[in-house]
Amino acid sequence: MTGPMARDVDSLALFMKALVCDDLFQLDPTVPPVPFNDEIYNRKQPLTIGFYDTDGYFLPHPSMRRAVQETKTLLEEAGHKLVPFTPPRIEYALNELCIRGFFADGGSTLAEKFNPDIVDPNLKQQLFLYKIPRIVKKIGAFFMRPVFPRIADHVEAHCGCSSVKDLWKHYTAIKEYRCDYIKEWRKLGLDALLCPMLGPAFNIGHPGKLFAGFGFTMLFNILNFPTGVLPVTTVSPEDEEELKHYKGYFNDPWDKEVIKGMEDGVGLPVGVQCVALQWQEEQCLRLMKEVETVTRGRSPK
Repeated sequence: MTGPMARDVDSLALFMKALVCDDLFQLDPTVPPVPFNDEIYNRKQPLTIGFYDTDGYFLPHPSMRRAVQETKTLLEEAGHKLVPFTPPRIEYALNELCIRGFFADGGSTLAEKFNPDIVDPNLKQQLFLYKIPRIVKKIGAFFMRPVFPRIADHVEAHCGCSSVKDLWKHYTAIKEYRCDYIKEWRKLGLDALLCPMLGPAFNIGHPGKLFAGFGFTMLFNILNFPTGVLPVTTVSPEDEEELKHYKGYFNDPWDKEVIKGMEDGVGLPVGVQCVALQWQEEQCLRLMKEVETVTRGRSPK
């Protein structure tokens, strides 16, 4: 998914006002004719905000967890209610729903798009996985699972859907998961959600090797929820020291790659992610504005 970038949240709101207007609805009849709701964006009532600093699948860089926790504290001090939230069945959602859905044809269509271009070295490992025959992926995942179960599930998910019937079942499973997620959201009475954003910037040569970390943003693609990201702090020397002792959840090659891919990052910006339910971009922007307000002018830690 793509979206606008700006220097501040008000500029993003201005972009949305200019975008979702009568002119757009006339130009593109497939866009729901729902104009930007200034009332929601400008409300001053305290929000009930869910939060989590890890999804239980990929242990974030120390600065990512600190960014969420510090922002949570500042929002509470501003009068908002922060409620712990646990994404339901995260491993299932990321592998079976996201990866298997994105690569429903086993990755063959995406692999074709790389020809005859020169492939960026960061993408060669991924492209290799797309080109492997389905049966080889299944066999490789079978033998890999006792040692590296997370990576095995990821590889097996790249087999995609075996038939059109299987694809329809997969789409139904996504809709059911979306309903489960919304059920958990409403059970807690949430207005919005605060969670980690993958970062800081990876070292050269490592972005294509940290697949597990993309789950923080990839999940909201299948949920079709609006999200926004803004910086709230920078990597501190204490974060860097803590990273040296990073083990992750699985102690597999992906976890070991975190240290190599994110070391020596002191001073790099670290953001948080703000999320709202589908069709509630104004609520997402409102949380972003609240985060911007409470973190602006604060000395980085």
